[in-house]
Amino acid sequence: MTDRPTPGHGTPGPSRRPDSGPPTNRGMVAGSLLVGTLLLCAGVGLALGALAGVAVVGLFVGIFAGFPLGIVVVKKRFGDV
Repeated sequence: MTDRPTPGHGTPGPSRRPDSGPPTNRGMVAGSLLVGTLLLCAGVGLALGALAGVAVVGLFVGIFAGFPLGIVVVKKRFGDV
């Protein structure tokens, strides 16, 4: 017998990789959450501003409220960052 382990007997083969930590796309997900929250708040601000007759002001309020809210959402989702 040889001392080399054969694939399929407890060692990962070429098609399987062992877990090496968190996924590498976390930055993309965090950015998407931030932009999504920003756009959602901008849309809500625009809608409420349009109802009040000041759509542009509502849009800017939504944008300025969406950025810190997006940071809070990302911080809650990725608490270990």
